[in-house]
Amino acid sequence: MSQLELGESIPPHTAHAVSVSLPTWRSNIGYEEGQDWVVGRMSTGYPRFFIHRSIQSFAADIVARFGRQGSQAFLFPTRQIAARCVSFVKAHAPPTAVASLETVHLVLDTTNPNHEVLASLAPTISAVLCSQEAFPFLKQYWQHTGDGVSSRRAEFCHTLFKDGLLRPDNEATIPVPASPKPCRGPKRYQRPSSFDTTKRAAPSPRSSPDRELAAGPDVQETSRFLEERFGRNLDLSFVQPARSAIKRRIAGALRSNGELTTAPPPEHEMKSNSRGVGNLREEDIYLFPCGMSAIFNSHRALLDVRGSLKSINFGFPYVDTLKILEKFGPGAVFYGHASDSDLDDLQRRLEGGERFLALFCEFPGNPLLTCPNLVRIRQLADKYDFAVVVDETIGTFANVNVLPFADIVVSSLTKIFSGDCNVMGGSAIFNPNSRHYSSLKAWARTEHEDTYWPEDVMFMERNSRDFASRIDRINANAEAICHVFRDSPLVKTVFYPKHNESKANYEACRLPNGGYGGLLSVVFRHQDQAVAFYDAIATAKGPSLGTNFTLASPYVLLAHYQELDWAESFGVDRNLIRVSVGLEETENIVNVFRDALKAVEERPRNHHE
Repeated sequence: MSQLELGESIPPHTAHAVSVSLPTWRSNIGYEEGQDWVVGRMSTGYPRFFIHRSIQSFAADIVARFGRQGSQAFLFPTRQIAARCVSFVKAHAPPTAVASLETVHLVLDTTNPNHEVLASLAPTISAVLCSQEAFPFLKQYWQHTGDGVSSRRAEFCHTLFKDGLLRPDNEATIPVPASPKPCRGPKRYQRPSSFDTTKRAAPSPRSSPDRELAAGPDVQETSRFLEERFGRNLDLSFVQPARSAIKRRIAGALRSNGELTTAPPPEHEMKSNSRGVGNLREEDIYLFPCGMSAIFNSHRALLDVRGSLKSINFGFPYVDTLKILEKFGPGAVFYGHASDSDLDDLQRRLEGGERFLALFCEFPGNPLLTCPNLVRIRQLADKYDFAVVVDETIGTFANVNVLPFADIVVSSLTKIFSGDCNVMGGSAIFNPNSRHYSSLKAWARTEHEDTYWPEDVMFMERNSRDFASRIDRINANAEAICHVFRDSPLVKTVFYPKHNESKANYEACRLPNGGYGGLLSVVFRHQDQAVAFYDAIATAKGPSLGTNFTLASPYVLLAHYQELDWAESFGVDRNLIRVSVGLEETENIVNVFRDALKAVEERPRNHHE
């Protein structure tokens, strides 16, 4: 990917892109400090940190119609999620901020003759309106939990709202005009679709003409609008098969990359999965709008079924995982190194009578790629009765199998499972052999809400069809780039599972044909070298990982800018550069990194080097 301008979406010209270009070291600092020369040029950003323009637009219209002057709104897919947000604000914000909270629940106008066609989408929106004082607390909930609306849901529901098809559920019934106008959607959907497409887009079967005529003229118009809105690449009849295909890929059971069909999948397919758990069922895999939502709701489930106990965050975490454990429930014990000595200390606490809800860890960790000893953790969990939740996002189930060691396995599908960087998603697997399985399943039957927006489902299914074949190329490219860094005298340390001290822990879970993943981190000997390298590297540069193209980031600056000293106390250097390796031709991408290193070597030296 050629050099992108500051603030341009990654990928470029993509309406629902997941990343944004921050092409220089200075621009990353400017973003963290909220400097207008950076923030003012950003067309988008990582969705939990940067509220998408389509969401902002819808929120502004809701405030204009229902809110007080100066209010702002956060949008959630259901009233239950909105209520949890309000509860969080009440627990953390001052009373004056809490007093400003209002909620508006938008539902389909059932008096409209088109509502039945739309009802299958469940296009509900629950808005929490707040003052400027309360805004930071709602933003925390939005960021930490990942339970806000997706940009595609907001875009679609905003259309319905403007057309009068969504109304507050506490208002009087809105009368239907004597001669209702056909529902064609907004004018921009009568032109070619505005949302992004990908190279794998293929026409989907159109609705049956007979079925459209039988439905009547109004429903016919709505059906046509839905088809146009979802694009010629998407068909609502395939949403459920798409969910099933995603779940079976996550289980390592679906190996076909072919087109979707509406025929039921073979019953025997799940039994031959790559997870090593023969009784795993499709119903044991839950989909979420993003990876953090999977983590948050797994934590919420465990609190509900096991009681109010502290959790354990084992290993240096992705930033919001620790925040979830600290802010929702009684708190967490943090072991930042994921070392054997950390496990020794945990064992002493357990032997002394302390009890915990669950141990949360990443495999490998981000950004040091350290792997915890899952064998020993599983033994301690069985003996002292705590749950184990493993985030496999970075390792990916094509390389490692962590399910036998975990009660719940979570993952961000946004990353390499999708690869195209244009849709969010998350998953959680309940291990059927876990002692907590029955209680978790009982909880899910009453508490789990499937809020994964159908359009996002369709994009995720299509993007993930070639997931398994992409992993091999990415593994090979990452190892090649790792060698380039390890051979450079400029580099102090390279973090990669194959070369870390915790390699044996990775090998204990690595599949026979698995590699070491597409993520690595590098620390240069001097800060100026890191800055020069980052500015020179001719790759996409911005937040996120697991993209089909190589993506670099000064990760620690972005994730821990307000706590850099704290991060360094756990061996996470503030000048670390994280590299997510893509699908480029190996020789070409290796040369890109060699050229950047050469540029560092040839620049004028500073006196301290």
